[in-house]
Amino acid sequence: MTRPASLDRRRFLGRTALLGGLALTAGPLAACTRTQAGTGAPEDDGALLARLRKQGFVRVGFAGEAPYGFQDGAELAGEAPTLHREVFTALGVRELRPTLTEFGALIPGLLADRFDVVSAGMSITPERCAKVIFSEPEFVSPTALMVRKGNPKGLSDLRSCAAKGATVGVLTAAVETSYAKAAGVPDGSVKALAKQQDGLDALLAGRIDAFALTAISLRWLAKTNGGAAVEVTEAFVPEIDGKRQLGAGGAVFRPGATGLRDAFNKELVKITGAPDRFVGLIGRYGFTEREVPPRSLRTADLCAG
Repeated sequence: MTRPASLDRRRFLGRTALLGGLALTAGPLAACTRTQAGTGAPEDDGALLARLRKQGFVRVGFAGEAPYGFQDGAELAGEAPTLHREVFTALGVRELRPTLTEFGALIPGLLADRFDVVSAGMSITPERCAKVIFSEPEFVSPTALMVRKGNPKGLSDLRSCAAKGATVGVLTAAVETSYAKAAGVPDGSVKALAKQQDGLDALLAGRIDAFALTAISLRWLAKTNGGAAVEVTEAFVPEIDGKRQLGAGGAVFRPGATGLRDAFNKELVKITGAPDRFVGLIGRYGFTEREVPPRSLRTADLCAG
């Protein structure tokens, strides 16, 4: 992968970008439907899957963050597009038509009918569930720390960072901020960073002692910065108020698109229920059997907090 642009899938940024010549258009899907008040989204998405099959493509929004969804040359690559291509092909929709946008514009773009599904490894949270509907989990994403080679402070998780007075880097508006606070890291020892590469650079420059992010993202960051004097700790599951925060990501649909979401889920569980197939599809992006979501982990529970 030539090194792709990196945007945090959990941040809320404000503007929308275009990918090459791929325009942000509502297209034929919205042409003959009434729309929800205040948005460009169809009022009734009940026939969406049938329309997608008829036209032969599905419009996907992605945020250019490796290894979740990014442009690799002319190809839409990463965990989410790879899984979604497999699912939609099984549903009779062979083509993914991508729209690149900043992460914070994904849900507004979806609700405005600029695309039909968000393909960005978006974390399933109660706040987002109030606006959109998610598939069942595509993967789980335990947290890890990136530290300097040799782990000079002996850090293993966020509680150890608090105990040893470590300065922790987090991505701006990412969930790791709340994880660090819950673990007892003082506000003054939590440093917000704009993007993943900034975290690695701050670590090497000695401005932070650890960079907290999902283990998947940190392993990929280390891989794409081969030779950098850093290492990634074993993954751990943070806690907030005694509750384990095992993050999970999924595909995102408009609230009315329950039929498409349900059909998507039927194909998705065939993949997540077969670890060999799961790893065979997205192992090249750093996903292992550790990221296979357990059958007991359900989106309804994640949405309920």
